[in-house]
Amino acid sequence: MKSMSAMYPWLRWQEAFFDESLKHARRMQSLPGLAQRARNVRKGVTASEVVYEEDRLKLLHYLGNAEPRHRTPLVFVYALVNRPYILDLKKGRSVVANFVDRGFDTYLVDWGVPTDADRYLTLDDYINGYLVNVTDFLRERTGARQFNILGYCMGGTMSAIFTGLHPSRVKNLALLAAPIDFSGRDGLLGVWTQSRYFDVDQFVEAFGNCPAEFLQATFLLLRPVQNLIQKPLDFYEHMDDEKYLEDFFTTETWLQDNIPVPGEVYREFVKYLYQQNLLVQGRMAIGKHVVKLDAIKCPILNLIAGQDDLVPCAQSLSFTEFVASKDRKNIVLQGCGHIGLAIGGRAQKELWPQACDWFERRDA
Repeated sequence: MKSMSAMYPWLRWQEAFFDESLKHARRMQSLPGLAQRARNVRKGVTASEVVYEEDRLKLLHYLGNAEPRHRTPLVFVYALVNRPYILDLKKGRSVVANFVDRGFDTYLVDWGVPTDADRYLTLDDYINGYLVNVTDFLRERTGARQFNILGYCMGGTMSAIFTGLHPSRVKNLALLAAPIDFSGRDGLLGVWTQSRYFDVDQFVEAFGNCPAEFLQATFLLLRPVQNLIQKPLDFYEHMDDEKYLEDFFTTETWLQDNIPVPGEVYREFVKYLYQQNLLVQGRMAIGKHVVKLDAIKCPILNLIAGQDDLVPCAQSLSFTEFVASKDRKNIVLQGCGHIGLAIGGRAQKELWPQACDWFERRDA
């Protein structure tokens, strides 16, 4: 015998409407607590202590459950654009925890939030100033003469520059989604920052530091449909899903936590890298010195996201062609984006165990 809904098609519509109304009601029940959930998001989950401070900079030392097993300290160098706790976002999604749990003596450079007084700081100040001072401090603290460095995004570019200028301080270098070669126009940022479209000198003169709001709007417009339409729709569909909400608020808290970039650093990064591509040409001056990537001879691990809208694969992949290192390895994680390369479930299962193994084998 046919069901009532089969006999009367209008009943199917009525049943679907009733089911969707119940789902909507369940979603609305969770609405009052959403704001509090967003406020309760933790920023970083691995225990740490501040061991060095200079101006806005803080150097975090992560505390494991046992003494480190590996002799060479590992230093994370993050970008100047966002907050560095993306590398220690939550349990099961922490790059930092992977290394701490494997016995590495792990540190992270938190650049802090620049003020208007910092608008004239340059890449020279950050690389030949702050990073040199950090490694000087760590030499005194740990007795090590060399360090493992892992740089993410803009922090990876700065780490490559640092290693090119101070190769004796770096034992092993890993880059994570780091823009190095700007010769192509694979991504929208490469198009938008062309000198015929964007006068970075006038921009910096007008604003001083690059505003956090400008950076956030730029990142959103890299994927406007996904960020401005699909994401809100997905959120509505999952408002009653506890696991989804936890992941959503944790990630979104970080995504919205933008900070300004010192004006002169922003000017140098846009003009000398995006517009003139001086680094891979061996013509980029940092202070009194010109960076030569072929001065880098230490082992290189280059970690790349195959579907990265912010740092297209081509900007990172060629880095190993410009260095003099004989021990060099590229790992491209397909189906993964810029942030997913750090916190994605697949990256946690496949990429970071490989990276820990790579550093372990070179600890002697």
